[in-house]
Amino acid sequence: MSGEASERTPAGEPSPEAPAHGDLLRDEVHHPEVTASEVVFHGAVWDIRRETFDLPEAHGLVRDMMDHTGAVGVACVDEQERILLIKQYRHPVRARLWEVPAGLLDVAGEDPLAAAQRELAEEADLRAARWEVLSDSCLSPGGSSESIRLYLARDLEPVAEEDLHVRSDEEAGLEFRWVSIDEALAAIAAGALTNAAAQLAILQVATVLRCEAEGRTAPTRPADAPRLLID
Repeated sequence: MSGEASERTPAGEPSPEAPAHGDLLRDEVHHPEVTASEVVFHGAVWDIRRETFDLPEAHGLVRDMMDHTGAVGVACVDEQERILLIKQYRHPVRARLWEVPAGLLDVAGEDPLAAAQRELAEEADLRAARWEVLSDSCLSPGGSSESIRLYLARDLEPVAEEDLHVRSDEEAGLEFRWVSIDEALAAIAAGALTNAAAQLAILQVATVLRCEAEGRTAPTRPADAPRLLID
């Protein structure tokens, strides 16, 4: 034990493995030289694009990727600190998944917050007076350009009956459930809730609520915070 203690870093000093004080853990935006780019498949929702590009460490790389519009998702939390989950059929995985309200940024020039507000109204029949950003995420960066912004929405009220959206296709069969954060976390741990955006929303809401309960600043950003890879 005495030998172990002698190797410890003195209190208050950074360990050799830790970044220097003030360094921020941050993704690095990089625009390589793209020598060729073409759509090789036009899909019903997304296209597949093939690009050839050069990096300083490798040249002539060829990658096929989903040319994605981007998306938004909403973690709705009510006064009882429950999160709203919706069950929707997802054909690629042949399953009805519990998710948070979400949708594509497929309206040209639409602000992400406006898109999130639209999706919340259309999928959950709700409006929110309080909005914050939870995260910006790349869900499958090795094969898709998709990024999703997750919002935390609170101070909820129902959409007026005359403004209700008529849902169609897979959305016509949506199921709704208000779930405690503990129940949602248990479902993730048990492998029973698999949607990545929903998992991320639940984990982040749990952190926010814990911070607020302890009187600490919650790790959220303003609703209009810039997106690293896009704005």
